[in-house]
Amino acid sequence: MGNIFFVALYQPLYNLLVLFYDLLPWCGVGLAIILVTILVKSAVFPLTFKSMKVQKEMQEIQPKINEIKAKYKDNQELMAKELMAVYKDHKVNPFASCLPLIVQLAIFITLYRVLSAGIQTVNGDNLYPFVHNPGVMDHIFLGMNLAEISIPLAILSGIMQYFQARQMITRRPPAIARQNSGALDEDVTASMNKMMLYVLPVMMLVLGVTTLPGGTTLYIFVSTLLTYLLYAVFVKPPKIINTDSEKPVTD
Repeated sequence: MGNIFFVALYQPLYNLLVLFYDLLPWCGVGLAIILVTILVKSAVFPLTFKSMKVQKEMQEIQPKINEIKAKYKDNQELMAKELMAVYKDHKVNPFASCLPLIVQLAIFITLYRVLSAGIQTVNGDNLYPFVHNPGVMDHIFLGMNLAEISIPLAILSGIMQYFQARQMITRRPPAIARQNSGALDEDVTASMNKMMLYVLPVMMLVLGVTTLPGGTTLYIFVSTLLTYLLYAVFVKPPKIINTDSEKPVTD
């Protein structure tokens, strides 16, 4: 398994980082990291778009889901049947976003290991024959040492995480729909959204100023920024479905 991980993910990403650095050595490893991030984000865009689309669709039918949970809270079997009917009617697969998340997590872990291992001295044993070994890469980017903790990048990543989390949180449906659905579930969902809105940025900030090297923090910042832009361009704000009229309404 370790060899498969190395050949399929680690080695290609490692070589990409070194190749981009070779092509643009005067820009340092910072630009190489940005280019690798853009390339990886482009490669997984179909998965990212699918995950975003599922999240948007789940937000749209959330009032109906809450209504069913409230109505059949004492009958789990019937609740499950009704929920599956809603998913089928609206052609939503609640599990469709799992695979994209797993793939993106695997890539993040791989890039973290690549950046941790190859940010300064290049390991020639990991390079393909056609990739030149620069020996040592310049790890200074815009005055920041990407081989060490970078507080400015940690702050920027935390801020970007906040805006991206804010963009993704579930919108609350209109008051009428909430009264006819599971208001308690809505309140719980809203509380979780608020928690994630602040927990993710704070977690990113803490990791950035205590643990992660600047190169990894730069990758997280650029990746989060690209996700934010992709969501803004390709996924419109969800239209909450009113369970009474069955007509979509927006906030």
